Amino acid sequence: MPKIATKADVTLSGATMGTIWQVVVDEPLSDAARMALQAACQAAVDEVDDLMSTWRPDSALMRFNAAPVGEWHDLPGPLLAVLEAGLAMGVATEGAFEMNVGEAVRAWGFGPEPIDLDAIRKASGQPPVSARDALAVDRWLGRARKAAPMMLDLCGIAKGYGVDRLVETALAHGIARALCSIDGEVRALGCRANGQAWAVGIDAPDDVERGGHSVILLADAAVATSGDYRHFLTIRGTRLSHTIQPEKAAPVVQTPASVTVLAQSCMLADAMATALMVMGRDRGVDHAREAGISALFLDRDGRAVGTGLFDSAAETGHSPDAKARVPA
Repeated sequence: MPKIATKADVTLSGATMGTIWQVVVDEPLSDAARMALQAACQAAVDEVDDLMSTWRPDSALMRFNAAPVGEWHDLPGPLLAVLEAGLAMGVATEGAFEMNVGEAVRAWGFGPEPIDLDAIRKASGQPPVSARDALAVDRWLGRARKAAPMMLDLCGIAKGYGVDRLVETALAHGIARALCSIDGEVRALGCRANGQAWAVGIDAPDDVERGGHSVILLADAAVATSGDYRHFLTIRGTRLSHTIQPEKAAPVVQTPASVTVLAQSCMLADAMATALMVMGRDRGVDHAREAGISALFLDRDGRAVGTGLFDSAAETGHSPDAKARVPA
């Protein structure tokens, strides 16, 4: 996953979504300004977690999952925005990105509960309806409706949205140069104070080699990585990713070790990286090229394939320059 490789004047951080958020600011801040930005960033990611966590039964998402079918339910604006973006990504990727995978995520032990064989058999026997077919979002009136029982899971998009909220928070506090991240999702706000882009390293999969694969230079762009070498199961010698294959309601197999995507927003980069993992290397590369997406696919045997700005980085490890606006 991306690692921030930079020096900066101020580094803020805190806990969120089972990991760490970080904001690196390359401009001087007074103690009061630093404390205010720290508190505001923590509040921003806390709100995302409060609304979208599947580990907390009282989150707005989990309450909506448990709500009656066929009725409109008022939902907070940030949750509606992510649901709407998830539906659009599902259409754009022909179902490779899917939010209604919560039952499978929990059954396979990637949620709060341990793996449950009975739940796995139930989930695989009748894959859930697609969110595209059963979820309606009305942003204007601030509500959503389910046409069938659903267990929505936003793990493939919520961290990216959280990073975007960190960027918005930095902007609201007058910050013009910052690098914001949650786990493997990173977004650059402007350039460094010296005019150079922010340097972000892309990891090589742990069982291929130690260290990084390449470095990307970010300025007003986002990068997100989805991989199977941090959270996975190994059953009878087969590695099962935490990413769920929607139509099978089971972990994807024979995937790249990781997929890294560039986009204008971290939410879109996060969701697209998830979708390309589901597609697999060959179909994913074809889709990325056809859609004009900059993506880097790393296999466990060391093979790398890149599209768009990552084309040269795949084989050489040279640094792609994302100073220009990149397509979502």
